[in-house]
Amino acid sequence: MTDELDYADAADAVYRSLLDRVGEAAPEPRLDATRRAVELLGDPHRAAPVIHITGTNGKTSTSRMIESILRAGGLRTGLMTSPHLERFTERILIDGEPVTDEAIARNWEEIAPYVVMVDHELDAAGEPRLTFFEALTVLAFACFADAPVDVVVLEVGMGGEWDSTNVADGQVAVFTPIDLDHQAALGTSIEQIARTKAGIIKPDASVVTAFQAPEALTVLRDVTAEQGGSFAVEGGAFAVLDSRVAVGGQLISVKGLAGEYRDLALPLFGRHQAENAAVAIAAVESFLGAGTMRLADEVLQQGLGSVTSPGRLQIVGTEPSMLVDAAHNPHGAASLAAALEEYFDFDEVVFVLGVLAGKDVAGIVGALAGGGSRFIVTAPDSDRAVGADELAASVARVVGPERVEVAARLDDALGEARAWAAAAAKRAVIVAGSIVLVGEAIGIAADRDWGRA
Repeated sequence: MTDELDYADAADAVYRSLLDRVGEAAPEPRLDATRRAVELLGDPHRAAPVIHITGTNGKTSTSRMIESILRAGGLRTGLMTSPHLERFTERILIDGEPVTDEAIARNWEEIAPYVVMVDHELDAAGEPRLTFFEALTVLAFACFADAPVDVVVLEVGMGGEWDSTNVADGQVAVFTPIDLDHQAALGTSIEQIARTKAGIIKPDASVVTAFQAPEALTVLRDVTAEQGGSFAVEGGAFAVLDSRVAVGGQLISVKGLAGEYRDLALPLFGRHQAENAAVAIAAVESFLGAGTMRLADEVLQQGLGSVTSPGRLQIVGTEPSMLVDAAHNPHGAASLAAALEEYFDFDEVVFVLGVLAGKDVAGIVGALAGGGSRFIVTAPDSDRAVGADELAASVARVVGPERVEVAARLDDALGEARAWAAAAAKRAVIVAGSIVLVGEAIGIAADRDWGRA
């Protein structure tokens, strides 16, 4: 027990070291710094083949499905996703479990001198030292090489072309739906954003993409052709054939690249998750057999049947019902609204909403506002959070002030929302608008045992 506590303290110290660096909200548009770090470490990013995932929405869910299917097939997997909900070790998974505190501490101790060396080189060149995400990416590669793993499923942090994960060469490049988000960093049009994300397409890669807007699809197809890769798009090469509501999620049937797969249990809610599953299946088919080898039914049944996607339409409370969803842009909010309509029978819902600066508040609220929903607005625990009063004014401009309340603290917002929901049958509380807010809500619900049956 003492060792475990010591390792937990050491891992927390690693996180504090990472937080001392420039945060994820201000990424450096460069690859040279991360490339230099992994070069000094002996190229751990080349220790295992990579499936690389980018997009605007659905990246984490799709990444987790890909990893789960591969693991069900007998491979030892590494998975990197971002951001985390409660603890940063969630971002680096080995065989489906967060990397141990011991492995984090040991690998950081081994790579820290090289990270510092790169910092000094960057300082000398007048450039910012390695950012939080750059250093974290290097640490993840070190952990995967140390494990070791058979395959790495790698989710892009932001964009693609200059994202630090892009020092790896993905054998398969996967694209979830591309929409407007992070415009200040990625571009102000879907075409520009698609071009930035298309940077993960490497020579001869197999490209698998969800259904896209025409301008995004054109970019992805053109870049794939330039790189000499194969191209498979949802709705053509593969597709969701059927999705039916079932207890705890849905039953889906999918046309894959190499065959059809019928009546697969997917314990996640929303048609968008069925589409993410179709993309995941096609990605695994591309990885294991270049899209020509049908996957075993039992592998898919086990892989999809055991998948989780924390913070994505996750039920964290009962009596009254409380769900959290990481929807933080209009596309994600529209998927949330559609899933609530199709998979749940709530008569009324209240949204506990908090957002970070730079988000399309009007678009998010407009997507959620149907059916006379109420909003209790608050502020996530982030220096990038929009203040509760400012957010309330923005929400009121969309739905009217009579549907908006303000709570300075999430704790208070949840208390008010739960009291309202408990006052009548078939009411629910939905927490959305920010991944940071969702992580806080999950922690509060767990601490207070709101999810007990």
